[in-house]
Amino acid sequence: MAAPYEIPAEMRDFAERSVAQARKAFEGFMGAVHKASDSFGAAGGPASAPAQEASGKIVAYAEANVAAAFDLAAKLVHAKDMPEVLKLQSEFVQSQIAAAQAQARDLAEAMQKASSLNK
Repeated sequence: MAAPYEIPAEMRDFAERSVAQARKAFEGFMGAVHKASDSFGAAGGPASAPAQEASGKIVAYAEANVAAAFDLAAKLVHAKDMPEVLKLQSEFVQSQIAAAQAQARDLAEAMQKASSLNK
């Protein structure tokens, strides 16, 4: 039986720093998105509140989904072997499927609410 492949510590450190830098850049981007969204929402008035709520949910879902991907990347950096990588990937896919279903239900309700208020 072949010995498991060991990833050099330097490569793990580099990957860990890269994930942290990408996460920080994304957080900065999302800060700008939230700021822009807040300024557009303030200009829309109360009539656009349901649409603004739905839009806010979409942004929050995107943010949560990307954060989950960053969490997976951070875990993968520390995976010891291929079975652990596959386990982490499987858990991620299962949790993202469940999240997508919940997000779709929630968004459909928000869109229906926005639609009924605009009639």
